[in-house]
Amino acid sequence: MYSLYIHIPFCRRACHYCDFHFSTTLKRKEEMVNALCKELILRKDEAINSELQTVYLGGGTPSILSYDELQQLFHTIFTYYKVSPSAEITLEANPDDFFRATSPEQFLKQLRSLAINRLSLGVQSFFEEDLRLMNRVHTVSQVETLLQIAPQYFNNITIDLIYGIPRMSEERWQENINKALSFDIPHISAYALTVEEKTALHKFIATRKIPPINDDQAYTHFQILIDTLEKEGFIQYEFSNFGKEGFFSRNNTAYWFGKPYMGIGPSAHSFNGKERSWNIAHNIKYIQQIQQEILPQEKEELTLNNRYNELIITRIRTMVGIDLEEVKTFFGEDYNQYLLQQAQKYLADELLEIEENHLKVTRKGKFLSDGIASDLFRVDDLI
Repeated sequence: MYSLYIHIPFCRRACHYCDFHFSTTLKRKEEMVNALCKELILRKDEAINSELQTVYLGGGTPSILSYDELQQLFHTIFTYYKVSPSAEITLEANPDDFFRATSPEQFLKQLRSLAINRLSLGVQSFFEEDLRLMNRVHTVSQVETLLQIAPQYFNNITIDLIYGIPRMSEERWQENINKALSFDIPHISAYALTVEEKTALHKFIATRKIPPINDDQAYTHFQILIDTLEKEGFIQYEFSNFGKEGFFSRNNTAYWFGKPYMGIGPSAHSFNGKERSWNIAHNIKYIQQIQQEILPQEKEELTLNNRYNELIITRIRTMVGIDLEEVKTFFGEDYNQYLLQQAQKYLADELLEIEENHLKVTRKGKFLSDGIASDLFRVDDLI
């Protein structure tokens, strides 16, 4: 399996919580699209023996691109890469962009004509108060209108929701989930609001303009989320992702299970199984170097410990868990014994369990999975 990710580094407005690489200045958008296409061509031989099983346009805000710009990107992909006829092709989109086109219906038709078959909508909340706190551009009315018409063009739709927002009551979070379910969406990604340094949210909390994040509140929201979605037939196949059968994200699943992928665009990462690389996180420098046919990359060859730790941090978040036999096969018995030794206290506290030779996080431990994973990491060399 081989995946392609394209980073679109533009947004109309900076969300208060976001620390991803993007620019709110759109004047170099045309140059950027040309550079993305050129990088695709420069790197085509990396995937010469592979067929793309997933294509993902993320960001930033991919829906900020015009139809012609998206068409240019997809023409380049299908010209220079083998794309599986059954490939999952996802576009991340902000709801407001659909209302900047001639009509939401027209933009949906255009997206569908580009071979996009999965739509990821950044909803975040169905309450205006939350959207204002996060500095989102769209309105609740736009979201509701879009979710009413989008299923006419896409049957594979996922939305993002955020919980743990200051002042968000349990009742309002429940209403958020219920509203999402009312649109019969087959996939929901839900994330706890986190405070990243150098973001507006970090500053607002530091200056007491808004209350700090309450971890206990976020934990309660998370339990409400699991209870509600499980009753509606959703499967929590990864810590933050819930899907109906047949609607799991194939792109993200490939990342979690260590499949190779190519990242195109500024700040995008790539992985070939043994080596990780990443592009410069600077739009102008990225464009300039690509124009000179220079790949603006840094590379890192992963050590055995690196690969073991990556397996831990990704697999522990999934419903499959960590295959102990796989650890033994790829890393050796010493690593397997080390993992079991480190896991003992979490097994005793019922935060981890072993089921059919897979080490898994229990429901009790899911909210703590990142901390648990860090304790399972290997930091000293075994070989």
